[in-house]
Amino acid sequence: MSDQQLLERITIKPKVMVGKPVIKGTRLTVEYILNLLAHGATVAEILEEYSGLTQEDIRACILFATKSLENMAFMPLTVETA
Repeated sequence: MSDQQLLERITIKPKVMVGKPVIKGTRLTVEYILNLLAHGATVAEILEEYSGLTQEDIRACILFATKSLENMAFMPLTVETA
């Protein structure tokens, strides 16, 4: 599946979840899915919990986050000392 096809699974509508990116046809935000993954949930566990989601939906969330970060500059969260 191409990047474009995956990204078409993510939608942003001002009246849905206050404009946060969501998986099309759901109220599940990209942020929520990524948070589940970051805290150790497996793809299989997420798919079991949310019927109707697909592996491609979860891949779309990861790709959306990746694309969103491509052109961002970051400040360090901590200052390292030598």
